[in-house]
Amino acid sequence: MKIDTASQDDYLALIEIWEKSVRTTHDFLPEENIKTLKPLILEHYFDTVDLRVAKTDKEDIVGFIGVADHNIEMLFISPEYRNCGIGSLLLKNAIQFQGATKVDVNEQNPDATGFYQHLGFNVIGRSALDGQGNPFPLLHMVLGEM
Repeated sequence: MKIDTASQDDYLALIEIWEKSVRTTHDFLPEENIKTLKPLILEHYFDTVDLRVAKTDKEDIVGFIGVADHNIEMLFISPEYRNCGIGSLLLKNAIQFQGATKVDVNEQNPDATGFYQHLGFNVIGRSALDGQGNPFPLLHMVLGEM
């Protein structure tokens, strides 16, 4: 597995991974929200982050992470590759090379909260609404602080 900087040529593969991952891990998210977010991510959000991808030896993209202003804005792994260490690899790379120290996690996604806690992040706050103003609470986490 290797980490590479993403290019716009990767965006269609990334949005496919995003959708598969969201459908696997975000069962609280209604279909309407997924359909609303998908074009925003593809046409806008990918361009606003330092985006890195995890590739297999065959150059297949199996996960990605996006960081902006030290904040992990997105981390998604293809469902077939979950629990194989790819998320940890991407996160450790983001901490070391992208300066990632913060993340907001959906409260209804306890697996994600546990993942970040396992890698040294701690909850320092909570918001009742997500970044789009929807009633999906967020946990604010910071690396290494209590």
